[in-house]
Amino acid sequence: MTNDSHAIPEETLELRSTLGDDGTVTVALHRADVAPPGPEEVTVRIDAAPINPSDLGMLFAAGGVAAATAAELDGLPAVRVPVSGAAVANQAGRLGKAMPAGNEGGGTVVAAGSSEEAQALLGKVVGFLSGNAYAEYRTLPASSCLVMPEGTDPVDAAAAFVNPLTALGMVETMRSEGHTALVHTVGASNLGQMLIRLCRADGVDLVNIVRSPQQVELLRGQGAEHVCDSSAASFLDDLTDALRATGATIAFDAIGGGELAGTLLSRMEKVASESAGEFSRYGSGTSKQVYIYGGLDRGPTVLRRDFGMSWSVGGWLLTPFLSALGSEGADRLRRRVADEITTTFASSYGQRLSLADAVDPDQVRRYGRIATGDKALVTPHG
Repeated sequence: MTNDSHAIPEETLELRSTLGDDGTVTVALHRADVAPPGPEEVTVRIDAAPINPSDLGMLFAAGGVAAATAAELDGLPAVRVPVSGAAVANQAGRLGKAMPAGNEGGGTVVAAGSSEEAQALLGKVVGFLSGNAYAEYRTLPASSCLVMPEGTDPVDAAAAFVNPLTALGMVETMRSEGHTALVHTVGASNLGQMLIRLCRADGVDLVNIVRSPQQVELLRGQGAEHVCDSSAASFLDDLTDALRATGATIAFDAIGGGELAGTLLSRMEKVASESAGEFSRYGSGTSKQVYIYGGLDRGPTVLRRDFGMSWSVGGWLLTPFLSALGSEGADRLRRRVADEITTTFASSYGQRLSLADAVDPDQVRRYGRIATGDKALVTPHG
C-alpha cells in the first residue's frame, strides 16, 4: 500500500440506519475502522456526498420524516423516525441491522493498493459509487471510482453517477427502443435540469412536466422549450400540444402513483390517432411506453385504458440498465460524465450538512421533503 501526504486515521465517523421491529428507524453516527486498501482498492477522503431520493429510502425506511425526533446511540447523536407496520413488514430483511447509506460521493484518493489500476488513482479527485458514502473515509474498489479532470472540486465530483448516468440512460433507452423524443415528469429537479442540458446538447426534443408556474419560469430560463405545468387548468391541452410538436412516445416518470402515467399514454394515443388513417378498435399502431423510475407518490398507479393496445408500463432502474449496456457502453457514458461534470452534468445544492447535521431532526424534516432547489449535500469534513 502507498499513501500520499494526507494523514489516514484508523477510525472514521459514518452514518448507519437501523430499522427496529418497534416501528421506528434510527439513523445514528457510528465509529468504524478505516480498512487499509487491498491490491485493487483505494481509500478516499470523502468531501461531499449528495442525498438523493433513493438515499432517503435507505436512511429512513419509508418512515415519516415529518415526525423525526432527536435520539442518541452509544453516546453519539441520532435521529428516530416512525415507520408504518406495513413498511416494516416489507423490509423484514433489514430488521436490526445497522445499514450504511449514501449511494455516491466525491473526494480525494489518499491511499492505494499495489495494483497498477489502484496506484493510478493516488492523489486524484474521484467520484465514486459505493452505497456507504456518508462517512469521513471509505476504502473502495478502484473500479468503483471515476477520475475527474485536473482541478475538479470534489464537490463537483460528488454526484457523478446517479443523476448523470440516469439522464444518459434515458436518452440511450429512448434511442435503442426506436423513439425520437421523450417526456420527463420531474423537470425542475436536479436530474430534470441536467436532462434539459443533455437533450439540448444532443438535439433531442424533451417535454418537461413540472408542478408550478415558478418551475415553468425556472426551466424556461434554462432554455427548455416544452414545459407543462400539471397544476394548470390547461395542462391536458398543453401536454397534448407538446407531444404533437415533439412526437414523444416514451416517458420517464418519477411520480409513480396516481393518474399521470395513464394520462401520458392517453395523450400520446390522442396525438397518434390524429394521423392513424383508418379507424381501429384496438387504437393506433404507435408504440407508447412509460417507465416508472421513482415513487414520489406511493399510491396505486391508475390506468384508465383509453390508449389502445400498443402500450407498455414498466419499471426502469439504473443498475439493470448499465448491466444490459455492458462494460464498454457503461465506460463510454462514465467518460462523458467526467468530461462534462461542471457543465452538462453539474449539480446544485440548497443546503450543506455535516454528518451531525444529517441526524438533526430539524434538518431531517427539511431535506426529507425533497423540495426543488433544496437538495442536500453531506460534507463529512465540514
